[in-house]
Amino acid sequence: MTDTSSSSVSPAGRTVTVRVPGTTANLGPGFDTLGLALALYDELTVSVRDEPGAFVEVHGVGEGEVPTDETNLVVRSIAHTFAAYGQELPGLHLVAKNAIPHGRGLGSSGAAIVSGVMAAKGLLEGIVEIDPLGLLARATELEGHPDNVAPALFGGLTIAWTTPDGPQFKKLIVHRGVSPLVLVPQETMSTALARSLQPESVPHADAIFNVSRSTLLIAALIQSPELLLAATEDKLHQSYRASAMPETDRLIQELRAAGFPAVVSGAGPSILVLCSDPGQRLAAAELVGSRAATPWQALVLAVDFKGATVVLHPDEVK
Repeated sequence: MTDTSSSSVSPAGRTVTVRVPGTTANLGPGFDTLGLALALYDELTVSVRDEPGAFVEVHGVGEGEVPTDETNLVVRSIAHTFAAYGQELPGLHLVAKNAIPHGRGLGSSGAAIVSGVMAAKGLLEGIVEIDPLGLLARATELEGHPDNVAPALFGGLTIAWTTPDGPQFKKLIVHRGVSPLVLVPQETMSTALARSLQPESVPHADAIFNVSRSTLLIAALIQSPELLLAATEDKLHQSYRASAMPETDRLIQELRAAGFPAVVSGAGPSILVLCSDPGQRLAAAELVGSRAATPWQALVLAVDFKGATVVLHPDEVK
């Protein structure tokens, strides 16, 4: 059970190390519901220090770009979690080693939020116990929807939904034949912009279409990868956002015409290809390499089955 006691105990002298996978959401038809964890990781070390405030070092992706003070998203996530359990935030020193691309539809903001929530869990170990639904609730409060933070927290394929009691999730194990390929362009895409292009209502037939494809997609991912091309069809969101990322849309159409189960990764502009065998990934990457008008990076990734981890080093005093 989650302890929401307001008594505050200092985690002085503690250091934790957190590892969080990148994610890809929607997976075509599963808009705001389905997410998949990928073996691409941000790593974070957080130490409690005597001085108040937060000091952040960023290495890798985002270095020299993201805030290095209390406005940093990871710091805000730690602070949010401490406050939710009635704990006083100590001074913090953070060292972030980031590999997840920013603004490309691979869950970088969700990973930052989960990093902070998991760091808070580790720093509060033995003081406040935070259960899985508590972690998901805190992360969703910051992210706004659970489809990215659920797989980042728990790994694998996740189905996420909300109830009056808060967000819920179900984790599923992906068939070993599923071989993700992510194609990452140089340009970025704002999630807020992508969502602004979404209509408030869609045709009834399109809603039925996506219900059928999203249920088929779960079967394809956990049992029948040969169905992935049909299962990744979508009429709810990708076509509405196509004008904001024309090359992404063009390449997805070309990939699908060639038989590859290609979709927009999250809000884009990256492309996710849910291949049914490793060899198919190479062929898909070659197609994009030969037809793209701009440079694209091909990331051959495994599915992450573990999710976010946190290790407490109680004897290290920083």
